[in-house]
Amino acid sequence: MTSEERRIQPRKRPRQVRAELTRQRILTAAAHIFAEYGYAAGTTNRIAERARISIGSLYQYYPNKDAVLAELLTRHLDGDRATETLRRYKRSPEPLETIVREFVRTVIDNHLDDPRLLQIMLEQAPRSGELLERVTRLEWEMIGDLRELLDGHPEVRVQDKDTAARLVASTVELTVHQLIAAPGSIDVTRLENELVAMIAGYLRA
Repeated sequence: MTSEERRIQPRKRPRQVRAELTRQRILTAAAHIFAEYGYAAGTTNRIAERARISIGSLYQYYPNKDAVLAELLTRHLDGDRATETLRRYKRSPEPLETIVREFVRTVIDNHLDDPRLLQIMLEQAPRSGELLERVTRLEWEMIGDLRELLDGHPEVRVQDKDTAARLVASTVELTVHQLIAAPGSIDVTRLENELVAMIAGYLRA
């Protein structure tokens, strides 16, 4: 483990219910503080105050705010249900557009909790080697599931399915990340409809 990875590692992994609840309070408070004040002004003192604990108690769990933000990013990755959606529809007789819509909607839903926090995580969250490896693994799992779906669905006409799977995964993930995390609002229903039309049309061409 590198010095950077050690620096953002949580100090304490709760084993008791009370300790786990304290950790969750810290993470919830941090999410609100970062979204409200931004990362630079989202100090550990503010996080501790919002969580209604002492700053010393916070430091028992996390050595600094980078470690808190890294944990929030990990929790965000844990909440991603896109691959589950794809696996559910691998051998489904549902129309291609229905499957694509469910996939797109799942990716959008995974980013709606707090767009401001998402922007901070994307731009400022520290990336340890372990975290980057996990992100890469999740990306390739999604691509693999998309590849199997494209192989088995009769409506798919695109010839290069390997490249198509990578294009679909990247297009949906990056578009949703950028448009929902960016300042200013976007109509998520219109975003969903346009993405579905674009992806389904490409796969049937």
